[in-house]
Amino acid sequence: MENDPEGEGSGQFPITQYQTGEGRGSREANMGLKPDHWIRKMALEQGMIEPYAEGRSRTGVISYGVSSYGYDIRVADEFKIFTNVYSAVVDPKSFDPRSMIDFKGEVCVIPPNSFALARTIEYFRIPRGVLTVCLGKSTYARCGIIVNVTPFEPEWEGFVTLEISNTTPLPARIYANEGIAQVLFFEADEACEVSYADKKGKYQYQQSIELPKI
Repeated sequence: MENDPEGEGSGQFPITQYQTGEGRGSREANMGLKPDHWIRKMALEQGMIEPYAEGRSRTGVISYGVSSYGYDIRVADEFKIFTNVYSAVVDPKSFDPRSMIDFKGEVCVIPPNSFALARTIEYFRIPRGVLTVCLGKSTYARCGIIVNVTPFEPEWEGFVTLEISNTTPLPARIYANEGIAQVLFFEADEACEVSYADKKGKYQYQQSIELPKI
């Protein structure tokens, strides 16, 4: 895609007033952290989250779906777990795939003080005027399992790569197809000059667990 300084976007979402700079004052009350009804509308009408799930109590399951001011994402059954079998060096500029082993299953066990990559079940399409922040769920956090997810930038789309750390001295279980982290959606008062799609970001349209690349 060519750079789009006029803010027209990728075509996934209609141009709104904040993108053209018109009617800015009327939108001030709608900026900032977005609520459940906005998330639902954007997911069902604009395809922002697919598949979309309503938030509700599920006995024996780590919860997922829309919440008051966020969306709890699910982890798929595909994982990459760090291993020292090949004595590889972890280098973000030249990542050695031998650093990890692949695992597929309903329950992934991360070794003590180790790390795994995974991906979401949900596919995201982020609007041009929106940026997300993602935080781990308390159920895992209280077990010493830390989930790190970098922001979804304006007009990024794809399955989300999840970074999961087991900070404990014990093996830790991760349950596929259940909740793992919560995404918060923040809307700006005007669109950015250059979106992730405009600059042809290296992780755009990712379909699986993406390893580091530059």
